[in-house]
Amino acid sequence: MRVTSVQLAMTDQLKEINVEHALGLIDQAPPSDLFLLPEIWPCGFFSFDRYKRDSEAIDGPIVTAFKAAARKRKCHIFMGSMVERDGSHLYNTSILLNPTGEIAAHYRKIHLFGYQSQETAILEPGEDVVVADTPWGKSGLSTCYDLRFPELYRRMVDAGATFFLVASAWPKVRLDAWRLFNRCRAHENLAFLISCNCAGANQGKTYAGHSMIVDPLGQVLAEGTAEEEWVSAEIDPDQVAAVRQDFPALEDRRLV
Repeated sequence: MRVTSVQLAMTDQLKEINVEHALGLIDQAPPSDLFLLPEIWPCGFFSFDRYKRDSEAIDGPIVTAFKAAARKRKCHIFMGSMVERDGSHLYNTSILLNPTGEIAAHYRKIHLFGYQSQETAILEPGEDVVVADTPWGKSGLSTCYDLRFPELYRRMVDAGATFFLVASAWPKVRLDAWRLFNRCRAHENLAFLISCNCAGANQGKTYAGHSMIVDPLGQVLAEGTAEEEWVSAEIDPDQVAAVRQDFPALEDRRLV
């Protein structure tokens, strides 16, 4: 199967312009079974003053537009995250669409980022670990800062995950940590990890880019630059079972 991260370059544009741009990049991209988008790309992660104004219900215009794109391309789209409005509460919510345009799963970010950030002050944390059934295997959903918490990924593995999909708005200043955590979370769990990070800059903060596709042995199959681009690779989903059989480290876990 082919997977493609659409590494959007953030700019301080209106939500409608960013949505149109993201849809255009998916429409122009080479064929892929799965497309990914980054974190809170409709307004930009650091545009905290826009979170409430740009928020939408999960059945709002943004998701509706991407449902049509998934049907048109006959593919899965992990449409990254947006600010979801549910009653009086706001969440950082990632959404996985299937080729018929239905929501296969959605995940509310559990680990909100409070360091030099207003995310924890504005948004509510999610509570549920989410693993979705997909044609290529069970896929665990996560968002950005989650990468620093390996116990979340082990819980996804315990729920059957063989793939991790990560939407992110990781800043350039911590690029080394980003590259490390992408490889670690894949290799320690003997799973594929596919991440989509923002490029460009938003509210004066520069993003790292460097979206990654990492195999179960921690080998980087594809990695982006700091620019807007497609980051794509052909992968074999059966590699997870083969690696776990050959090197059954997960079976040697001891909970003490």
